[in-house]
Amino acid sequence: MTMTTTPPLPAALPFWMSLGLVPLAALATAWGGWWWALLPGYAWYLTTGLDAVLGQNERNPDTGTAEAALFWHRAITLIWFPLQFLTIFGAIWYVTHRGDLSGWELAGLFFGIGIMSGSIGIVYAHELLHQRNRTERWLGDLLLASTLYSHFRSEHMLVHHAWVGTPRDAVSARYNEGFHRFFYRVLRDGPGSAWRAERNLLARAGRPVTDRRNPFWRYAVLQGAMLALALALGGWLGLVLFLWQALVAIWQLELTNYVEHYGLTRKYLGDGRYEHIKPRHSWNAAQSATNWLLINLQRHSDHHYKPDRRFPLLQTYGPDEAPQLPIGYPIMGLMALIPPLWRRQMNPRVRAWRRQFYPEVTDWGPYNRGELPMPRGAL
Repeated sequence: MTMTTTPPLPAALPFWMSLGLVPLAALATAWGGWWWALLPGYAWYLTTGLDAVLGQNERNPDTGTAEAALFWHRAITLIWFPLQFLTIFGAIWYVTHRGDLSGWELAGLFFGIGIMSGSIGIVYAHELLHQRNRTERWLGDLLLASTLYSHFRSEHMLVHHAWVGTPRDAVSARYNEGFHRFFYRVLRDGPGSAWRAERNLLARAGRPVTDRRNPFWRYAVLQGAMLALALALGGWLGLVLFLWQALVAIWQLELTNYVEHYGLTRKYLGDGRYEHIKPRHSWNAAQSATNWLLINLQRHSDHHYKPDRRFPLLQTYGPDEAPQLPIGYPIMGLMALIPPLWRRQMNPRVRAWRRQFYPEVTDWGPYNRGELPMPRGAL
C-alpha cells in the first residue's frame, strides 16, 4: 500500500486545466463579440484535439494512496466555487452596468458561462457531494445552487446510485430514447423524485417532511439567495442572464447523464429484484485530456462501483468488464443532439453489449420501454 505524504503537485496539474476557462470568461465579458465562443471551444474542441494527440490513459493509480498525497488534486475542487461565483456575478454586474453588449452577445456570453458552470461546476459539485467532509459537501451545495439544480444532490445520492439502470432512475437513458425526449423527462420527473426520496427517508426516521433535516430547506435558501443577488446586481436583465446560464449548465449536465448510461440496464431477476450494480452498467472512456478536464468523470464505471473513491484514484476498465465509448464526452454530447446520428453510433454498441453480457435475455422490449417493475424497496 502506498502511503505517500508529500503532495505531488506535478501529478495533479493536468486536472487544473479547468482554470483556463476563467480568463476566457473574463475576456468574453470585457470584449464582447464572438469571444464567448472560446469557452465551448476550450471545453469541447481543445480537449478533443488533445485526446487525438495524447490518446488514452489506461493506467490505474494505487487505490491505497493516502489522502494527504491528494492535496493538490482536491484543491482545484475546493477553490472552484469562489471562482465560479465571481465569474457569474461579476459578469452580470459588468454587462448590466456597461450596457454596450447586444442581445446576441449577452446570450452568447452567458451560454459560455453556462458551459463552464455545467461542465466544470456541476462535475466538481458531484465530486464534493460524495465526500464525508462537511466543508466539501457545502461547497457542492453552493455550486449546485448557482445553477438552480440543488435537488440533483438528493436525486443523485438517494436514487441514481441506488437504482441506476432500473425504471426507478430517471437519468438512465433508455435504448432508442432521443436526448430531447430524455431531457424533458428528467426535468419533469427529477425534482419530484428527489422530493419523494427525502420525504421517505425522513418518514423512516419518524420525522415529518417539514423537519429541519430536510435538505430542501437548504436548497430553497441557497437558490433564493443566488436569484436575489442576480436581481440586486443586474436588475431584471441580470436575473434573466443568471437563469439562462443555469439552464445551459443543466442542459450540459443532462447531456453527460444521457451519455453515461444510454441503453445500459441491470438484469431483472424477478419479484422486484435487480442484479447488483457492476462496471458494465456505465459507459467507460479513457481519453486523457477530457478526463483531466472532467476530473476522471469518464471513469464512470468505477465511480458507480466504488462511489466514495476520490477522483484521482478512479480505475479504468477494459472492454471485457465495461462498455467503451468511441470518443470523449464532449463530442459524444454534441452527437447526442442529433438523434439519428447518435443511434447510428450507439445502438450497435448497446446491442453488442447485450450479446456480450446478457446472451440469455431474449426479449429486451420491456427494458427498452421502461416497463419492468419498480425495484423492491425503491425510495
